[in-house]
Amino acid sequence: MKLHADPQTALNTFTACGDGYVEVNRQRYTSALLVRPDEPVAPWEVTDFDALGADDFERLAAGAPQIVLLGTGARQRFPDRRLTLPLLRARIGVEVMDTRAACRTYNILMAEGRRVLAALLMR
Repeated sequence: MKLHADPQTALNTFTACGDGYVEVNRQRYTSALLVRPDEPVAPWEVTDFDALGADDFERLAAGAPQIVLLGTGARQRFPDRRLTLPLLRARIGVEVMDTRAACRTYNILMAEGRRVLAALLMR
């Protein structure tokens, strides 16, 4: 699926996504990653959904986003509430969705000027 971005922006924008990959600014990624509008795209050291731990969410909270979009791969899966407590305690919103939906939602929130963080799993 192609996602259309404003070519005038210098911010990180999802330009495509598909089975097992996403593209940010037309660069393809096939492993878990963290995307913020104005910071370099970073690998996320999580292998898959079942490997998520509370410490992973503590690191997400450390960047002080307004909202975290957790993309859980090809299908939406909800982590145990105890894992997301570091975000909730820091008053950071968290939305869980499949990775494609997270990419679309990120683009909208980023365009609105929100401090959004997309934490994406590919499988």
